[in-house]
Amino acid sequence: MGPVRVLIVRVAGTNCDQEAAHAWRLAGAQANLMHLHQLAAAPACLDEYQILTLPGGFSYGDDIAAGKIFAAQIRRLLLDDLRRFIDRGKLVLGICNGFQVLVKCGLLPDPKADDGASLCTVTYNEPPGFQDRWVTLRADQSPCVFTEPGRCYEMPIAHGEGRVVFRDAKTAECALRNGQYALRYAAAPPGVGQDGLPPNPNGSTADIAGLCDETGRVLGLMPHPERFVDWTQHPCWTSLPARPQGDGLAMFQRAVGCFR
Repeated sequence: MGPVRVLIVRVAGTNCDQEAAHAWRLAGAQANLMHLHQLAAAPACLDEYQILTLPGGFSYGDDIAAGKIFAAQIRRLLLDDLRRFIDRGKLVLGICNGFQVLVKCGLLPDPKADDGASLCTVTYNEPPGFQDRWVTLRADQSPCVFTEPGRCYEMPIAHGEGRVVFRDAKTAECALRNGQYALRYAAAPPGVGQDGLPPNPNGSTADIAGLCDETGRVLGLMPHPERFVDWTQHPCWTSLPARPQGDGLAMFQRAVGCFR
């Protein structure tokens, strides 16, 4: 069996692609970077990969709204190709700006819905302002292949538009019933540098930090797992007991394990 291959798709303004590639390589995968327009010119190359990643950053300067232009290009150029990619049992991960793109192009919460882009959005933080700090997450019981149900993770965030809002209560209830609330913000353990800060940094509905589709093969999350793959990346690494690796690396390892 050959290596698990990951395609990382970038555009102007993407700035976390190299960190994502490093995380995937640490997890044992082969990671390649490609511009969106290159992929749109040769979408058949998706057949060569098992995992697609939309990394973080500020695509096209987040003009109009975060991830909006990137999402519009995917809808125009690649949406059907990505739906087929998912239908073949492959995985998609969107991190921060990538999560915003997945929601706004209609691949989350339901990749098959014709009105997918209107089911929910990721919008301005409440209260307003850019949040750049560490948070604690808890993985819900869900089909998500990237997460371990019940596990707590610590990761950094860096966003001004991270609030998940559903179209209506019925849509939110449907996602909850399907186990799509993959990750939620949770209270931090004592002594890790988050004391006194609200667990939910952006006012997201039901404390949602990450959403998956019904199959669990598509995940979008606002925190950055690729920024915590080594214990020395933790802000309190010198004062807390050492861990063998950063919490974020486990998500990449679980995804790679799906193909071994």
